[in-house]
Amino acid sequence: MSVRPIVITGEPVLHRAAALVTEFDDELRTLVDDMYETNVAANGVGLAAPQVGVGLRVFVWKMANDDGVPEQGHVINPTVTTSRIPQERPDPDEETEGCLSVPGEAFPLKRADTAHVVGVDLDGNRVEFDATGWFARCMQHEYDHLNGTLYVDRLDDRQAKKARKAVKRSGWGKPGNSWHPGVDRDPFGHDEHDEHDGHAHDAAAGDRHADELIG
Repeated sequence: MSVRPIVITGEPVLHRAAALVTEFDDELRTLVDDMYETNVAANGVGLAAPQVGVGLRVFVWKMANDDGVPEQGHVINPTVTTSRIPQERPDPDEETEGCLSVPGEAFPLKRADTAHVVGVDLDGNRVEFDATGWFARCMQHEYDHLNGTLYVDRLDDRQAKKARKAVKRSGWGKPGNSWHPGVDRDPFGHDEHDEHDGHAHDAAAGDRHADELIG
């Protein structure tokens, strides 16, 4: 397994629909293993294949949940259907979301409360479960990646303007930008915690960033 660079908004693979997986081979298994490793190194809760530059319909997660779903898993060629998305404005204290491909930024976004996920695993076995709460948010976020949509594309007008300014300020929005977890400084600030406790990712830091960092 190896940690792969994560591409940043503006890279074309992030802004187009990913292709269906048709070959369930060793190359696909290596991809999923590397995505697990990269997600952990990035202190993420989810990661989609386009985020590591691969335009295939695969995503992984590592997130505790109340839905009886394994804390770490993957799904290939998924379909995600949701409950109705509430129309009121998101609560910035409770519904702030982030993305490893828009590193270091976080904006409030309303999501559906539940998500139904159907797909297959590396062995072609059916994967199906219902997700709620923040786990449902993660599933929606990662599924969006497979359809060429970033969470910043879903922001309301006010937050979208802030996001565009952040992207411009950072020099993103064009091909060629990426960051390498474990090599580059963590854009969401986990490195500051590392300097104090000597661990790659402690529980307290994870809790503080769980409402910001998705994948």
